[in-house]
Amino acid sequence: MTRQERYHYILEYFRNDMPEVTTELEFGSDFQLLVAVVLSAQCTDKRINQVTPELFAHYPTAQKMALAEPEDIYEYIRSVSYPNAKAKHLVEMARQLMERFNGDIPDHLDDLVSLPGVGRKTANVIQAVVYGKSVMAVDTHVYRVSHRLGLVKKKDNTPYKVEQELMRHISAEDIPKAHHWLLLHGRYVCTSRQPKCAKCEFNDICPKLLDGSKLE
Repeated sequence: MTRQERYHYILEYFRNDMPEVTTELEFGSDFQLLVAVVLSAQCTDKRINQVTPELFAHYPTAQKMALAEPEDIYEYIRSVSYPNAKAKHLVEMARQLMERFNGDIPDHLDDLVSLPGVGRKTANVIQAVVYGKSVMAVDTHVYRVSHRLGLVKKKDNTPYKVEQELMRHISAEDIPKAHHWLLLHGRYVCTSRQPKCAKCEFNDICPKLLDGSKLE
């Protein structure tokens, strides 16, 4: 099976099985989604969804959060990974949103990554989910699944390289959903440890079945 045939097979399955898909993070506005994605770095969506309701009850907007201090935010996010750094980033991010963008969430990559705590992956999530842009956010799940399924080459050894390779093979129409398809497959089926290969729809075509290859 060629790489292009592999893409066709996998994407066709996802189109039929998950025609409508979006983030599992819970939010009530574009700002709240940005906050949730920043918090989700190296942390599970489940954990983030446990802490954000109380956080958003007190700081629902950039205007409200811009008036807070990092120690105020810390009290609500202390159970997530790196709470001190994230509390500082969120306050600084909210203040910059107010000062530079009138509290709105920018839609351009350069503007988004200029905000404290916002990297390329987070910026791409916002562009795709909020603005429907054809950009590919590569997190640990997308990175792992892309390699395991043979969608990218071994030399594509950074998130950016994986992003560019996926963008070359997936149509603009599918790109916003493909991030979620690969992420959810990695979260629930092709897990980092003890992947559920027997339940995987791609078990028969997975490169791990080829001579000389192994599941990493």
